[in-house]
Amino acid sequence: MELEFKYNKSALNELGQQLKMREMALPTLKSKEAALRMEVKKARKTADDFERKLNARLTYSRSMMRLWAEFETDLVVLKNATYRTRTIAGVKIPELDVLEFELAQISQYHKPDWFLDGIDILEGLTRLGLQHDVSLRAMQLLEYARKKTTQKVNLYEKVQIPAFKDAMAKIKRFLEDEENLSKAAQKILKRKNEEAKAA
Repeated sequence: MELEFKYNKSALNELGQQLKMREMALPTLKSKEAALRMEVKKARKTADDFERKLNARLTYSRSMMRLWAEFETDLVVLKNATYRTRTIAGVKIPELDVLEFELAQISQYHKPDWFLDGIDILEGLTRLGLQHDVSLRAMQLLEYARKKTTQKVNLYEKVQIPAFKDAMAKIKRFLEDEENLSKAAQKILKRKNEEAKAA
């Protein structure tokens, strides 16, 4: 990163303030990155757990494939799914809040007994599928935020802070050289004035 700056004291002060701000923000960014890294691991584990449960439920329901052929699909309908947001390390992630199902009236005398179990199985599969999708989305949001935070940490640590320090060192050297030249010119002028008075 090539900084543009002027060789004067106000530019030196401005760069000093910018450097101080980044040095103060860096520990906070590093702790946020560490927290996000842990939350991504938790979210990945949660998503994997939901996927495992969903696959187990699907395997179980496939074992009753012949029964599902006579199941009426309009007996259970997802009426409403409500989500809420939760904030983790400054990142808003979705959570499944409430699922509402609409159940059709069924007569136990005219329908097989297992239809009630089938309704429970479908509700469970729907719930697990939505929880799996939401946990995957949360993991993606957290992973994106972690990547952005890591990029910012690297930008501050490896690019901007060294660039500001280098620029400040250049300005200080320039100002010192300018001051030394000014003092040398004053000495030369003083000596010439003294020689002129003596002559």
